[in-house]
Amino acid sequence: MKVTISDVARQAGVSTATVSHTINNTRYVSGETKEKVYQAIAQLGYTPDASARSFRTGKKRTIGFIVPDISNKFFATMIEAVENQLSARGYHLIIANTKENMEREENSIRLLTAGLVDGLLVASTIDDFDRFDGLIPPGFPVVLVDRIFEEKKYSSICVSNFQPIYRSVCRLAGKGVRRVGIIGGLPRLSTTRERIFAYQQAVADCGLAQEDGLIRYGDSMENSAQHCLDELLEQKCDALIVCQGLMALETISYLGLKNIRLAEDIDLVSFVDYDYDFYDLYSNRMDSIIQPVEELGNAAGEQILRRVEEPDAPVFEKVLTSAYKPCGVSAAQSHSER
Repeated sequence: MKVTISDVARQAGVSTATVSHTINNTRYVSGETKEKVYQAIAQLGYTPDASARSFRTGKKRTIGFIVPDISNKFFATMIEAVENQLSARGYHLIIANTKENMEREENSIRLLTAGLVDGLLVASTIDDFDRFDGLIPPGFPVVLVDRIFEEKKYSSICVSNFQPIYRSVCRLAGKGVRRVGIIGGLPRLSTTRERIFAYQQAVADCGLAQEDGLIRYGDSMENSAQHCLDELLEQKCDALIVCQGLMALETISYLGLKNIRLAEDIDLVSFVDYDYDFYDLYSNRMDSIIQPVEELGNAAGEQILRRVEEPDAPVFEKVLTSAYKPCGVSAAQSHSER
């Protein structure tokens, strides 16, 4: 049964008029009352029928950005780039942190699309397009960032890492490496699927060991790499690819604690998401795949403003590319040459 505005009013203990004014920002409503209304909307899963009209006629000049881990500097750097784009056009940014939890993302989408923001950027952790699509009010401006779905209903900005991973495996094979392990993020994510597929294609083409045990998955959150590393070291890997910056930093630290020397005892291919100066310390001992995170944030900010200001513009898809840097070249130099 469809949830109505009356159900929300009852749940929040307010009038339907107050719910309407809260959603459409047509009259002053106290912060405490707004919170009650938004909580009721999230709890009941209410989607206002008037959302599409609201963002056209009563803009808040505010954009929402749903990210999976606000403490991860990859997303923090991206947020800063988005905010710079928005503030230059007189818009504000609201951040929602899902912690890679699908239910938290659902609640955040319901809250933000219920009249809080004019448009939404989403780095989604949801594993099913229909589940995601069912949360978005018809016509509401949405841009997918970093993580995408196969369905092309929404505009998107993402980064392809297929070629850098493929090239890194080929380079390792050329050095005589035979057992390359890889640590990916959550298996349900589009970014993880592309990176694992690139690895699988490369090891097959290069004649390297193809074993399920050489593929491990973290959750892209803090402290998720160590158990993967223990398992891969038991598999006698002579090289590792770590497909996310935070997990790569943990890998460098953990290998150091175990007195495993980079480029001597084991080869490492590390994703570089941020802190280029830090990675420069290890640039002569590992290969790097450098993510264009600021460019990603700038493009996302530009595109969501276009969706808000031109609601009928065609769906837009932009694919950026990361930079592959063999060891011995500074990360800052490689980044500047992109």
